[in-house]
Amino acid sequence: MSKVVKNLIMRDYKARITKGTEQWPDAMVISIRGVKAVDTTRLRHSLAKKNIRIVVVQNALARKSFEGTSLEPLKDLLTGSSALAFGGESVVEVARELVEAVTKMPALELKGAVLDGIVFSGKKAVEELSKYPTRDEAIGQVVTLVVSPARKLLGQLQGPGSKVAGIIKAIEGKLEKGEAITKVA
Repeated sequence: MSKVVKNLIMRDYKARITKGTEQWPDAMVISIRGVKAVDTTRLRHSLAKKNIRIVVVQNALARKSFEGTSLEPLKDLLTGSSALAFGGESVVEVARELVEAVTKMPALELKGAVLDGIVFSGKKAVEELSKYPTRDEAIGQVVTLVVSPARKLLGQLQGPGSKVAGIIKAIEGKLEKGEAITKVA
């Protein structure tokens, strides 16, 4: 393959792994060798609905393309037949979808992933990654943690306040009926 063709392929890899003006920060490396063509098409179609893409790559060219990027840690995973899976909300979502796909297509190999510069190498590591919260889920958890003490404080304040309000309402009801209110010692 000529140097011109290699440069075109590397430029194509770089173009595919960018979203707008910035690069996808995280991705997964998989192998689809041994997966039937019909199953591969179904997988790509179902992932495309969630904005997840799969690009089959040539390992040496991909390594060169990823130099100096957040995907550089994937270079050790680029052996044998390799494809790059990226997109969605984050690589966690990609991992969830592909871990689920492995149950239907056992020939699909999960080589690893990178999340914020941390490499998850092997199928077990990718399965652990799939259990991580996505960005939106993590924000929701943080908001819950921040709001939780205030919610408990409000509950503590409402408890005695509702008792006092109940007593006042009972007294009001007795006064409206013209009943005498007895002094409680």
